[in-house]
Amino acid sequence: MKSETIINDDLMRYSRQIILEDFGIEGQKKLKSAKVLVIGAGGLGSPVLFYLAAAGIGTIGVCDFDSVTLSNLNRQVAHFTGDIGKRKVDSAEDKIKSLNPGVNVIKFNKRLNRDNIEDVIEQFDVVIDATDNFSSRYLISDCCFLMGKPLVEGAAVGYSGILMTIIPGKTSCYRCLYPQPPEDGSVDTCNDTGILGMVTGIIGSMQALEAVKIITGVGETVSNRVIAFDAVTTEFSDLKITRSPHCALCGENPTIIELEEYQIQCKLKGVE
Repeated sequence: MKSETIINDDLMRYSRQIILEDFGIEGQKKLKSAKVLVIGAGGLGSPVLFYLAAAGIGTIGVCDFDSVTLSNLNRQVAHFTGDIGKRKVDSAEDKIKSLNPGVNVIKFNKRLNRDNIEDVIEQFDVVIDATDNFSSRYLISDCCFLMGKPLVEGAAVGYSGILMTIIPGKTSCYRCLYPQPPEDGSVDTCNDTGILGMVTGIIGSMQALEAVKIITGVGETVSNRVIAFDAVTTEFSDLKITRSPHCALCGENPTIIELEEYQIQCKLKGVE
């Protein structure tokens, strides 16, 4: 990435992270040069977007095809009551610009699919998956691997959340953990199980942290492992993942060499 100029306002705004050991001006320049795509501007995406903007990421892509509803507001903190009915990408852009006017925001008000996802992802250095369904996760993780883009995966439902970071060609991939999509009707959703907003806040904040570590090279990412968070017990667990030589995507003899798109039906119970 090209070097970016740090001006006096930047020195004041980012002073508390610039003085960090191993971070400094060079770390801040890396953030300013970086382009990060956040797919999903909901419960996970909201804290991701806030913290990336606050940290000084130069360009943030926001991809979401949905509009703000009242039921979003217990967890999707980038959207306020007055935003109900707005497109989430527009609401998110307003908050990012209010927090940090220097951030360049690129909006994608669209549902990603096999035909358009490569055109979106190719514009960015790091991708954060803040979606809420397996169909999107497989499409995003496969695409990022095939395009060589670092990916930060996060998920949250009920009182639980998980986090993992994938560096194509260097670490285990999403299919090393979940080789095949789940069967129809076997997947719980927030509509079905519920979601405590603070769980998405914790996982989303950690996703933003992973992106900053990838960009700056400071610290170790959550790679070749999965961090799981249990809000009931306030405990984190760390599951090691070995890169599988038999993985259909990243293994020695991969069989997935082009994008596949799955249609996975979730459980249908609960109330509207």
